[in-house]
Amino acid sequence: MTLDSPELLSQYSEQLLEVLEWLATYGATTDGGVTRLLYTMDWSDAQLALAGRMRKLGLEAHSDAVGNVYGKLQGSSETLKPLLTGSHIDTVKNGGKYDGAYGVVAGMLALGYLKAAYGMPKRTLEVVSFCEEEGSRFPLAYWGSGHVTGVRSIKEVAGIADPNGVTLLEAMQKSGFDLKYAADHSAARSDIGAYIEIHIEQGSVLEYKKKQIGVVTAIVGQIRMTVIVKGTSNHAGTTPMTMRKDALVGAAEMVALTEKMALAEGEPLVATVGRLDVKRGTSNVVPGEVAFTLDIRHTDEVKMNAFCVKLLTKLKEIAMRRELDIDVVENLYSSPVRMDGGISEEIEAVCDEHGFRSMRLPSGAGHDAQLFGAICPTAMIFVPSRAGISHSPQEYTAPEDLIAGFQTLVHVLYQYGYGGKADENL
Repeated sequence: MTLDSPELLSQYSEQLLEVLEWLATYGATTDGGVTRLLYTMDWSDAQLALAGRMRKLGLEAHSDAVGNVYGKLQGSSETLKPLLTGSHIDTVKNGGKYDGAYGVVAGMLALGYLKAAYGMPKRTLEVVSFCEEEGSRFPLAYWGSGHVTGVRSIKEVAGIADPNGVTLLEAMQKSGFDLKYAADHSAARSDIGAYIEIHIEQGSVLEYKKKQIGVVTAIVGQIRMTVIVKGTSNHAGTTPMTMRKDALVGAAEMVALTEKMALAEGEPLVATVGRLDVKRGTSNVVPGEVAFTLDIRHTDEVKMNAFCVKLLTKLKEIAMRRELDIDVVENLYSSPVRMDGGISEEIEAVCDEHGFRSMRLPSGAGHDAQLFGAICPTAMIFVPSRAGISHSPQEYTAPEDLIAGFQTLVHVLYQYGYGGKADENL
């Protein structure tokens, strides 16, 4: 068996399935899901374990100042910019085994296979396990890739806390990170030539179209906000209905209006209230303060912004009519990003050559690739999600589709590290 034989690639493909199951044990929940939140013990153990796996594959592994873990396959050229692949390690609460994790494991094993089969590449190839993308523990997202791309910093998060009152900086310090070092040693990089991310679709288009590979054309823009509604907390039995300033009732009207206006706007706009918190909520007290999240997405930035302005104007009108105060805090703003045409064409060429059924499609979910699109050529590869389910223990992608995606990534990375694209200046 030669090093670059189909048998060796088959071995790494089978290993992909095993490593995904292994990684899912870090933060495993009782019903088959995974909870791995930023700067928790499960998160920390998983990142350390991944670094160990990278070293066993012959990669140079290290962690940056905020917890992103890299595995490097050093290239022979000192002038060609590295190509980076990977995804994020964190999950939503009781999420699935594949979201983010698949991109990290596939990238890590792809580099391991290429090293075993072909030795040193001409261009340096790297895999990254970003410390955070989801925004599940703290009210911000892309903490990992945001640092790498220079849009996040330690200075911006003072006072940001999780639902238990633990600040991000406290959690970071408890996980063993030196805050002064992180502030003084930027995790931002200016040397990345291109970024390729492989991910589950988190939608049902590929399954419906009976395709194995999705070549992403663009990623939607997102605006994430927290809306804080304040009224007056009073006794539920002694305060007449006509004299109440009920923050929860006001918030409920706002939530209902959000759905109504999004439906009227039509596709592809979506607007979601994913969490509603009643401060000191008690059954016999008129709620005095409520906070809810607001997530707005569209492929057209102008239309996304126009809808946001119109919606917030209507929410403020509700607050005024009900004699409530309203504050809006923007937690995330990301513009729609188009993927690089050249790399996308190479992905399609690989699929055609190796018999993988592919199609082009946009991404309705945000991804780390969204941030890289502003600094370097960026592309995404999707594999199908059964019934479009994600962020759930029921999240599932068939083994043959996971392997098809992995092998697509392998062949694309080969082209840019060893093959016809290895001398291309990215």
